[in-house]
Formats: sequence, structure tokens, C-alpha cells
Amino acid sequence: MNFKIRRAAKEDCKDISRMIMDLAIYEKMPDQVKISHEELERDGFCQNPLFECLVAEVPEEHKSNEGFTVTGYALYFYTYSTWKGRAVYLEDLYVMPKFRGNGIGTALLSKVAEIGKKKQCVRLQLSVLNWNTPSRDFYAAKGAQDLTVTEGWHAIRFDGQNLDNLANEAPKD
Repeated sequence: MNFKIRRAAKEDCKDISRMIMDLAIYEKMPDQVKISHEELERDGFCQNPLFECLVAEVPEEHKSNEGFTVTGYALYFYTYSTWKGRAVYLEDLYVMPKFRGNGIGTALLSKVAEIGKKKQCVRLQLSVLNWNTPSRDFYAAKGAQDLTVTEGWHAIRFDGQNLDNLANEAPKD
């Protein structure tokens, strides 16, 4: 199938938002999505963007049954390892089900890796749900290491009231 990978534009945010919800439904967490395309526009297409995004686009003749030509996305941002240096974190990689198996996911992932390497990133990190065997197998086939197994890392998060409580403990200036 013919497709192209390109940097997302502000005008793509409605499609990206749609696919974020599709991914959340697949991950059995649709109630966790609290942002809209407006937040994506504000946070990704400003003077100091908080993330970057690539989209996969197919020609009009291959559009989805719903009429979409933007059929996948990779949303990522940069982090820093105090042990290794620059890193890129892949927040989401998603391809609409009808378009899977055509190399779009690999193309998105490889492009994020290429962009990271050009910015001198030494690693690409991401998280995958433990039950998501197709994704875990996909990344493993590309050479990814499961750090849960090899190094025993746990993913830790503060949010909601716990984040508020922690922030309120900060020393006052």
C-alpha cells in the first residue's frame, strides 16, 4: 500500500485526537483520555512544543471507510538520562486496524528513531501494557529490550490529588 510519513501539522490534531481515542479504546482505558484536539494544538504547535508528532497518510483512493486519509501517528518527546544522555520517548504509536500489516507502524517507528539519532539521542524508550502481546512482539522483533524483565524497572506515576499533594510539599520561594 502506498503511504507517506510526514511531520504532523496543526490541522492534523483532530485526526490525531480521534486516533488517541481509538488507541485508548483498544487499551481498555477510554475514560482516561481527558484532552482534545485544542490541547494538542496548544501543546504541540507552539513556540516551545511539548511533543512532536508524525502521521501516516494514504492517498485518497485508499482512504478508510469513514473517509480518513491520516491512518496512523507516532507522538514523541525528548528526555534525558543522567547515565546515558539524550533520549527520545515514544508516547504513542498507532495505526488504524484496516491499515496494519502494510509497514506503516514500522515506518513510523523507524522515522522516530531516525529523528532521535539526528538529535544525538542514544535510546528510544516506550511503555507497552503487559497484555498487549502483539505490540510487545512487534517491538521485540525490531530489537527492543523489555526492561521489566532484564532490569526490573517499574513504571511510577503521580497524578490527580497525589500530584497536587506532592506539589504542595515543595519549598516556598
